[in-house]
Amino acid sequence: MKVTVNDCLALEIFKNARIVAGTKKLERRVRTVSVLETTQVEQVRNHFAHDSEMVLSGFFNTRADEHQQIEIIRTLSEAGTAALVLFYVRSPELELKSDVLATADRVGLPIIVMPDDLDIKYADVIKQVMENILFGDNFGNRLISNTIFHLLNFEKHSNFQSAVREAAINNDFQLILLSEDFNPILSIETRHKATIQDAINLGRERDVERSAVYTMIDVNGVLTYWGPVMISGEKYFMFIVDNEDSYSAGEITKLAEIIELAMGMWKYTPERDARAEFIKALRRGNKSLAYTLKEEAGIESDNLLSVFFARGIENEEGYKILMNFEKDEDLGIMKITEGEETYGMILNRKGQAEEMKSAKRASCISLFNKLKEEKTVRIFHVTGVDGIEGAADAYRLISESWGFVQNVFPYKRVFTKYELALVSNCINIQLQGGYVKKNYIELLEPFKEAKENKGRQLLETLETFVLDAGMNSAKTSEFMGIHTNTVQYRLKKINEVLDVEITGNRVIPGLTIALALKRLERVVH
Repeated sequence: MKVTVNDCLALEIFKNARIVAGTKKLERRVRTVSVLETTQVEQVRNHFAHDSEMVLSGFFNTRADEHQQIEIIRTLSEAGTAALVLFYVRSPELELKSDVLATADRVGLPIIVMPDDLDIKYADVIKQVMENILFGDNFGNRLISNTIFHLLNFEKHSNFQSAVREAAINNDFQLILLSEDFNPILSIETRHKATIQDAINLGRERDVERSAVYTMIDVNGVLTYWGPVMISGEKYFMFIVDNEDSYSAGEITKLAEIIELAMGMWKYTPERDARAEFIKALRRGNKSLAYTLKEEAGIESDNLLSVFFARGIENEEGYKILMNFEKDEDLGIMKITEGEETYGMILNRKGQAEEMKSAKRASCISLFNKLKEEKTVRIFHVTGVDGIEGAADAYRLISESWGFVQNVFPYKRVFTKYELALVSNCINIQLQGGYVKKNYIELLEPFKEAKENKGRQLLETLETFVLDAGMNSAKTSEFMGIHTNTVQYRLKKINEVLDVEITGNRVIPGLTIALALKRLERVVH
């Protein structure tokens, strides 16, 4: 429904208001309402001037001079402001100079002066105008009406959080605001029948982040309504709890729209996502910031079990696996997602004995192996970390080596700290060059002395046997598409060429690094 300035003037709240300028532009559309709290033109331009917005203010009485008034009127008009409504102006003809009114007429900005009645508040005007915008003549819902009254009472409340809390208490609902990574940012709880974590788990299971409309989810008998909201250009999720099952889905959807509009009117900025910032600090190696954030994020250093970086797990099957893991293992997963990439940590929910931690670490490895069943998934993890220091070092190891470890181990989908550490060391050897690298490369020199094709064939078999098949001849034959007997024959020839038993404990470490360096050479060059 299109609502104009003229339509608003017909409302009861504007019964004794006066139109002192811009009378030719009363057909301008009104989409929303805001309160102007500054006399600084630059702040008006950046924060308060919006298209099709009715702006309420009281500063014209004594707190601005004529020049400022003219500049603000021009700024509002340039932005497409629908109308300026002034409060507490005792005598408009005296307080608003002729040049100010002439400017408003010239730029086509209607100026409405409210009657000198201290009982008329900003909230009263906002309530009636927003009711008219959202619901027109059919409006008459107690939930929405009462919520608007409390939510937009700028005289009583100092911030959005205080206003929405009172609205929730008076209308028997709850509100939880989550970051895009499903970490709670704002929690207005008026009853405790289910935990926020239970609701989040079900929200993920129902795939609410892919829904553009509000979705109803029953959380252990508690009705919750989920939907996305945009705040200052950032995506968040909000769910509303109907405590007594008193409202229809349509009413809750309207309530959500009102709350989102109120966030904009209050210029509400969500608190930072401490858990996401904690992960980002560790990724950047900023240990001091991580220590600062850990209490705010509700994290105990001793409870850190594993850190990981994954690609391709952000899908329905991945969500189910992660959710079931948290439920079955009594472990918490904390993660942030950037496109197809996920950075995360696995934590104990409570302190446990060292022998129990060993079992939990095994559970983490089992989780990663379940996630890898999708062929496109790649997971890089360090499981078994020593507090914040260890977690930061683990992320550094992952960051330095994940792009190369896939070239050294092309058949793997899950990479542990052992593969990552090996490749990290090889990268350092590669960068340093010199005699250390030369010593390892020379371990493979005997293959050059064999006939060219034979030497290349034997070296390829050795690479596959050591790096891909875990020194398993059956797997080697599978990877290479040759008979097991052929593999056994070639391994015997390799022993003869190198003049060693390649599976010997003193031989395999150096040989593994030499073969890994050879594969890295192909990537670098």
